[in-house]
Amino acid sequence: MTVNSKIFSSLQDINPSAIIELFTLQLSTALHGANTVYRFHAGSNLNANGKIVWAGNEYLRFPVQASGFAFQKGQLPRPKLIISNATGLISAILLSVNDTTTGNDLTGATVTRIRTLAKFIDAVNFADGTNATADNTAEFPQEIYAIDRKASENREIVEFELAAPTDLAGVRIPGRQATRSIFPSIGTFAG
Repeated sequence: MTVNSKIFSSLQDINPSAIIELFTLQLSTALHGANTVYRFHAGSNLNANGKIVWAGNEYLRFPVQASGFAFQKGQLPRPKLIISNATGLISAILLSVNDTTTGNDLTGATVTRIRTLAKFIDAVNFADGTNATADNTAEFPQEIYAIDRKASENREIVEFELAAPTDLAGVRIPGRQATRSIFPSIGTFAG
C-alpha cells in the first residue's frame, strides 16, 4: 500500500482520524540574513496545548489561519496566511529580515503546508509514548508556496499573501531557453 493510499483509505473509515495541519517557514541567507526554519501548527488540532512532533521535528503551537489553497477555474491558488502577532514575534522576525534586505518583509520565504492524520503522528505526542499507527511518511502531498507580499501588519496579526513559486514576479518557465543547439529535435516534426 502506498503512502497516499494509506491517507485516503483512512479518510474513508467510519470514524476517520483528525487532519493535522502543520506549516514550515524557510528563510534563505541571501534574502533574509539566515537560513532558518520556523515550524508551527494552528493549535486547534487534537486540543494540543503545546508542540506537535512530526517526523522528529517539533511544531510549536502558534495561532495561524490559512485559507485559499483550493484551485479555482484553472488558476493557481493564492493562499493567505494570517499569523498572530500578539507576542510580537512575527514583527521581530520582520525587523531582523529587513535589516538584511530593506523592505523585504519575508518576500521570497518558502511556506510549506503539511497535512497528515492524527493517527500517523509520532508516538512522543501521546501520553503513554506509544502509537502503533505512527508513520511519518503518511501525509497528503506537501503544498509549497513562497511569500509574495506582506498584506498587513498590526499588533494582533500579520497577513501574508502566498504564491506558487512559478507564479512570482520575474520567474520564467522554463528557467533555461530551449534552443536547437542544445536540443537538436526542437522544430522538427516526424512525418
